Amino acid sequence: MASKKVKTVIKVLLPAGEATPAPPLGPALGQHGVAIMEFVKAYNERTADLKGNTVPAVITIYEDRSFTFEIKKAPVADMIKKELQLEKGSGTTPRDIVGTLSKDQLEKIAKEKLDDFNTTDVVAAKRIVAGTARSMGVKVEQ
Repeated sequence: MASKKVKTVIKVLLPAGEATPAPPLGPALGQHGVAIMEFVKAYNERTADLKGNTVPAVITIYEDRSFTFEIKKAPVADMIKKELQLEKGSGTTPRDIVGTLSKDQLEKIAKEKLDDFNTTDVVAAKRIVAGTARSMGVKVEQ
């Protein structure tokens, strides 16, 4: 069987289990002729157990208007906010520190997100997470 020809790849960030055909999702899929409700139902089914998180999805749309999608892990910033029970990061990063991330918490987040990073090294993943934390106004223990 010949493989399907890929038309486009779309990356979206949607609430888990609560996706709707409203913008930004509807127009993004509609312009490629995808059955929007079919995607919404499939996405909500697959992410129902992650409710409350924002989950990225990579949607591959084929020439015949069919699609496949892959669910990624939550963004690092969201993982840090959840770990420290923060509402949001600092608006004035270098001046205001909104929390402190321990070594254990840093390692936990790095290992959890490792599949989505462009590295397989835990030390490098910890540096990526630490950089995101610093940019949010979260102090990282040395």
